[in-house]
Amino acid sequence: MTKIWFITGSSRGLGRSLTKAVLKSGDKVAATARNISQLDDLVQQYGDQILPIKLDVTNYEQVYQTVADTIKHFGRIDVLVNNAGFGIIGAAEAYTDEQVRSQLETNLYAPIEITRAVLPYMRKQGSGRILQISSVGGRVGNPGLTMYQAAKFGLGGFTEALAKEVAPLGIYVTSVEPGGFRTDWAGASMSYAPEIEGYDTVKQRTDFFKSGNFVPVGDPDKAAQVMVDLAVHPAPPVHLVLGSEAIGILKNANQTRDAEMETWLPVSLSTDHDEAADFLNSPQGQWYTKNNKK
Repeated sequence: MTKIWFITGSSRGLGRSLTKAVLKSGDKVAATARNISQLDDLVQQYGDQILPIKLDVTNYEQVYQTVADTIKHFGRIDVLVNNAGFGIIGAAEAYTDEQVRSQLETNLYAPIEITRAVLPYMRKQGSGRILQISSVGGRVGNPGLTMYQAAKFGLGGFTEALAKEVAPLGIYVTSVEPGGFRTDWAGASMSYAPEIEGYDTVKQRTDFFKSGNFVPVGDPDKAAQVMVDLAVHPAPPVHLVLGSEAIGILKNANQTRDAEMETWLPVSLSTDHDEAADFLNSPQGQWYTKNNKK
């Protein structure tokens, strides 16, 4: 059966690769972007398979109207992809207030609100797929990306909790976590906070990205095809890391975290109440611990 996709940030980068892959597969797309003229070539090629819609994802009135317009046009939304986003590099204290807000509003609040706008329709359908385009930076922190990664860590937590919440409703939710891909994310789309003295760790990252020496290993077209396949997979993962670079980064981070937890384990365990076992061994405690597992 032909699926109806709703994709944000469809005009460039990974979003454009995904939009093209979805159209090529025969599915239909509500392709949203700030500048929909960049989708004109796809409209000419695919006709009524694609519905281009101008959308500022931080304008919630537009968000709900766009979702309603998509339902009116196509009748349903089967796959939501929250892809729109961008990064700003800088020291945490150096960001302007506007830059802080823009990182959280675009990369965290917007995908949450778009998801909330689509969920009632998926709930009534009894089915749906939601792909949150996060980042390996939503699992591992790096200097210079505090605000971007605060948003992505938040999105990952929202996604993981939501996946458990809506699974009984027939809705699958996946956090897609790419490493570096050959898009303009680290190039033309990257912004920078004002520079301040003393932060060599941030300066190193800023200089590296500005140097043009960063050559991402990820292929956005291959990632797009993975997501098209994911939309029909009978048991999609809650977290899907994309790219060998991201896998290496995450494995190293997990080893460091596990070692740190083991080192501090006696301190962690020392804080239990003397009567903790009474609750943990009770039916209520067993339910609580069972339902807080990943």
